[in-house]
Amino acid sequence: MGSLPFSYCFSSFILFASINLLLAADNITQEVSIQDGETLISSAQRFELGFFSPGNSTKRYLGIWYKKSPETIVWVANRNNPILDSSGVLTISENGNLVLLSKAKNIVWSSNISVKVENTVARLLDTGNFVLMDASENYRWQSFDYPSDIQLPGMKLGWNLKTGLERYLTSWKTADDPSSGDFTFRFNINYLLPELVIYRGSTKIARSGPWNGVYFGGIPTNPNLIFEMILVHNEAEFSYWYQPFNDPLVMLVKLTQSGMKQWQIWNERSNKWDLVYSAPEDVCGNYGHCGANSVCSINKTPICECLNGFESNSKFNQTSSQGCVRRLPLDCEEGDGFIKVDNVKVPDLVDVSLNESMSLKECEAKCLSNCSCKAYTDFNATGDGSGCLMWFGDLIDIRKLVENKGTQDFYLRVPASELKTNSSNGTSMDTEDKKNKGNRKLLWMIVTPILSLAVVTLGFLIHHVRRKHRRKGEDLLLFDMHLGQKSGLELTEEKKLGKNCGNEVKLPLFSFASVCAATDNFLATNKLGEGGFGTVYKGTLLKGDQIAVKRLSRRSGQGWEELKNEAMLIAKLQHKNLVRLLGCCIEQDEKILIYEYMPNKSLDFFLFDSSKRKLLDWKTRIRIIEGIAQGLLYLHEFSTMRIIHRDLKVSNILLDRDMNPKISDFGIARIFRENELQANTRRIVGTYGYMSPEYALEGIFSTKSDVFSFGVLLLEIVSGKKSTGFYQNESPNLLGYAWNMWTSDKGSELLDPELEDQSSMILLLRYVNVGLLCVQESAKDRPSMTEVVSMLMNQAAILPSPKQPAFSYVRNSRSVNSYSSKSEKCTVNNVTLTILEAR
Repeated sequence: MGSLPFSYCFSSFILFASINLLLAADNITQEVSIQDGETLISSAQRFELGFFSPGNSTKRYLGIWYKKSPETIVWVANRNNPILDSSGVLTISENGNLVLLSKAKNIVWSSNISVKVENTVARLLDTGNFVLMDASENYRWQSFDYPSDIQLPGMKLGWNLKTGLERYLTSWKTADDPSSGDFTFRFNINYLLPELVIYRGSTKIARSGPWNGVYFGGIPTNPNLIFEMILVHNEAEFSYWYQPFNDPLVMLVKLTQSGMKQWQIWNERSNKWDLVYSAPEDVCGNYGHCGANSVCSINKTPICECLNGFESNSKFNQTSSQGCVRRLPLDCEEGDGFIKVDNVKVPDLVDVSLNESMSLKECEAKCLSNCSCKAYTDFNATGDGSGCLMWFGDLIDIRKLVENKGTQDFYLRVPASELKTNSSNGTSMDTEDKKNKGNRKLLWMIVTPILSLAVVTLGFLIHHVRRKHRRKGEDLLLFDMHLGQKSGLELTEEKKLGKNCGNEVKLPLFSFASVCAATDNFLATNKLGEGGFGTVYKGTLLKGDQIAVKRLSRRSGQGWEELKNEAMLIAKLQHKNLVRLLGCCIEQDEKILIYEYMPNKSLDFFLFDSSKRKLLDWKTRIRIIEGIAQGLLYLHEFSTMRIIHRDLKVSNILLDRDMNPKISDFGIARIFRENELQANTRRIVGTYGYMSPEYALEGIFSTKSDVFSFGVLLLEIVSGKKSTGFYQNESPNLLGYAWNMWTSDKGSELLDPELEDQSSMILLLRYVNVGLLCVQESAKDRPSMTEVVSMLMNQAAILPSPKQPAFSYVRNSRSVNSYSSKSEKCTVNNVTLTILEAR
């Protein structure tokens, strides 16, 4: 073969050199600058630096953004000094500084290092950090030291103790204006006790609570294996940063223009950011919401409650920012004492003192000896021992924390008289009490029969009033909840949406007449479906809004408890993947709940119909799977209370107009108390085919019970096959069939034939893997919903191999589900199963 022409070789060389130059374009030197229209790209193609105009603005800024999400600007250089045209140039000056020049060669922005440095190079790293290095590759300046409104993994917030530099986030002014906004997010250090605080100007908006060695107040340092928060405290710095546990996971912390701090994770499937957590997460997260000397409890009504020994400072006994004042003054000479206030975020560190070497008992004595000391606790900056923290002023911003995350006890000082009435640790009576002990005993002997008679009479009156209200169509749901009474008959159609069902459950109360009118007197053609609760009808209000009406059947095994449970739960839950409850109707022995209307009915309507299943393409199924997962994750981890659904199934997944999923039917859901990991019940409720083995056989349920149900759902969605009534290849059910296909390397045969996009086969098999992990027999082997969401969203994460699923053994003379030891009542998919067992 002859030699190649010189022109061809030269062209190839130029092309090769151009490609290498393009791939290496992550830095600039004194000889190389970038102009508006040119960009730097980090070596792994994760971040890009260049000029941009935000929103509808025409002003030009130098910034850094995610290459896969250009609208996500993570850093802005000249945020307070924009360039008015496209003449901007970023270069390195003669003294080694990064400088941004405008058309007139004016310096718009500079890295502003004070010492001249020769041969500096600026490089955009794959972490999103833009660094200026000297010849020895020492950082002389870095963008991570000057954050905008976003904290990236590895970016430290806090103090450089050698230079005095403070690193903190500052919100954008508007979506079109990245200049410094009203809010800042800072890493505060008070008495060596760090905490995270959001400010509006100099006013505190929210705070995490101080670091106790494990938590920042209610924010865990290891939140369900998504990311880890790390505290750095040495001679050089006092700061904190975070890193995701799963390296491919793309996430950020953002301070919004409204002062919200948000943790967001990039969703590879939908190419958008998913919100994981935000703060403040509720009104109790707002700084000092209840005022001084009070506790904010989001799960109580009213949510504000005075500390022991204090009374409301407002005219009305209700939620107020007026705070609380002492009923009786402290008196050191009479001998004050302390009452323990447990499981709270401790008061703000205002007017406090800290002694790091003092024991708890010494701390109590020290506080008691100082008449100005109002409270104390054992606390220290490192979490490795005891320390004495004392408060000397009003106690501000105390709240009960859910799930006991980061809670701390403190000891409140009260006068001796309050100590007797409020003590729970057996405080002894004084001398006069002992003298009168006999008299009080005699008094109780007289009072007890009278009180017993009064209680019986009161019970009779309550029963009579309840029956009277039932006859009159009064709101018995509110009566049972002790939320007051309001006549359903008095509420007209025009006013019903403006009235609330009490202080705790914010729901409109519909009259039975309006519900009848909306459903054409429950016309059969308006029937949408039927389940264990009763029948669901489509309705139309006078304004034209469509609703779904769930009417309790008088033959239903579910009744008051289920209806109240569902109303209480859904009214408090707010998530795009949970169905929204619009109101209720309790009148004339009718028990009715009114929901938002879902035009595409439930998932089983499509999934198990041979013709309609074609409408569920792979992208739609991914959206449905991820939506269900996000809804469950919210219930388990991010709502104000941990909720176990207990009846997750295809018929309880409703689809809106755009085929987005919403979890419904919370009638048998269960709220878990703080620190409660699992519970046991003698009344097993759920649906055959979706119940975990520990729940079906032993009545033990936890978040892992819902994970099992989700795994069954996931396999049904991928395969298009029902979990029950399944007979194929000697497999007892869908789980057994999926396991056989998986272990035989025939996973592709499990997939729904309607999914024709073979290019997604690897992803489909990944979803099967996740489903099998969720339905493993042992609850401890199953992942949490946090881990499930992470596995679904991140293709690069390596998945573990699943163990054999529950209920997947070959069918024999005994039922594969081993229910022979139970007295059981089984139903089909759309009806609830109840198993009663004497214990």
